Amino acid sequence: MAKFKPFRRLLSLFIGLLWVFAPVILPLPATAQSIAPYLDKVINNITEFKLDNGLRFIILENHEAPVVSFVTYADVGGVDEPDGKTGVAHFLEHLAFKGTRTIGTTDYQAEAKLLEEMDKVHAELKLAKGEEAKELQQQFEQLQTEANKYVRQNEFGQIVETEGGVNLNAATSPDSTVYFYSFPSNKLELWMSLESERFLSPVFREFYKEQQVILEERRLRTDNNPVGRMIEAYLDTAFAVHPYKRPTIGYDQDIRNLSREDVQEFFNTHYSPSNLTIAIVGDVDPQEVKKLAIAYFGRYPTRPKPTGVTKVEPRQTKTKEIVLELPSQPWYFEGYHRPALNSPDQAVYEVIAAILSDGRASRLYKSMVEQQQLALVAEGFNGFPADKYPNMMLFYAMSAPNVSLDAVAKALNQEIERLKTEPVSEAELQRAKNQLRAGILRSLDSNLGMAQALVEYQVKTGDWRNLFEQVDRIDAVTTEDIQRVARQTFTAENRTVGKILPLKP
Repeated sequence: MAKFKPFRRLLSLFIGLLWVFAPVILPLPATAQSIAPYLDKVINNITEFKLDNGLRFIILENHEAPVVSFVTYADVGGVDEPDGKTGVAHFLEHLAFKGTRTIGTTDYQAEAKLLEEMDKVHAELKLAKGEEAKELQQQFEQLQTEANKYVRQNEFGQIVETEGGVNLNAATSPDSTVYFYSFPSNKLELWMSLESERFLSPVFREFYKEQQVILEERRLRTDNNPVGRMIEAYLDTAFAVHPYKRPTIGYDQDIRNLSREDVQEFFNTHYSPSNLTIAIVGDVDPQEVKKLAIAYFGRYPTRPKPTGVTKVEPRQTKTKEIVLELPSQPWYFEGYHRPALNSPDQAVYEVIAAILSDGRASRLYKSMVEQQQLALVAEGFNGFPADKYPNMMLFYAMSAPNVSLDAVAKALNQEIERLKTEPVSEAELQRAKNQLRAGILRSLDSNLGMAQALVEYQVKTGDWRNLFEQVDRIDAVTTEDIQRVARQTFTAENRTVGKILPLKP
């Protein structure tokens, strides 16, 4: 989940990896005045093209080191899942590393027969009881053991690692599923072969093993985590109809009921070439990339782009509240609905976020943590739980010992009201803008960071150039803009409150 500045912190917070392999793309400008020439130089080195089947490529040349980073962005996430099948997008991401008909198996024809038989027995097992269930369970376990004999564990990852690749991973969000890794530049064609094959003929082997892995992941992230349980309940309360209300990892019962057929059907629907965008950043020749892309990814048959989310969240008309008693320290959550990433006021929301909750100089930290000592933590999210569709700005705080959540709520609301009634000083406004500019540059100082940002803005806003134009939009934000947007957004009828209270003895 991305914190304030969603596209800039997505890699560091949501994916949680350090991209040590990817080099600095261009020497970073030392001053704000030199940002524009820096961005112009980047933009002038970008090439883009689209294959006949609809798959789009964005290439940024950087010949400072013989390395390349690749990001495959599938425009599908938790919001696109059918009702009753939550978690299928995340499940598919896990299975995308299991290989193909030639990678990850010693004999696919023999393995395929066992996989089909396993699915059949497992479906019968879900309905069986008593002795019949025991017999079917034994039969299922025997089939699983036989199928595993044909599996070459993690062969896809081993190929990447053996050939010098690093940071092979993926991430699923409510909005998207992103696959990425980096290679030496002389392995461009190998990447083309591996990645195109992965989404041309994937085999979702080890399905039932991975199902248990995901259930355990859910237990750790949500069921046994008080804040995770609150976030799930909070979203379900804050959103009435939009699928942002559902957890990306899926509900427990939905995960248990998913079948390999469900995953295959979801893949067939949403992994069409017109729903994929690939960013390549590093030591490459765009003409060679295009030639290889046609040869490898041009094999994908043309399919219609799937329909996106059609449900529109109705305007909230009164304050909502959710209270949970859990074995936890007290926590307070307060959020407000806001428009999507492509809103004309996106830069204003970014500046508001920086003023309220960006570091120790932010208003919430200085007031609630340092001065009044009401909270141990006071921060926020902008673009919660994601930002492709209208979403939320969420604030949260963990109260200090012997401090009530009512006192925390009062202090938070005082800072929000200040933003609506008192013009922000020029010095504070400039500080926020400087922080945002620096954040943009930090997010773009590696091949992988740049590739992620380019492809995300291309898909979510319709043009990767909007990423760089955001700098100018931030510079143009005024104190009047901040007050206008704050008054529109921070209203009682637009508010959702969440409270975690310590479980009573």
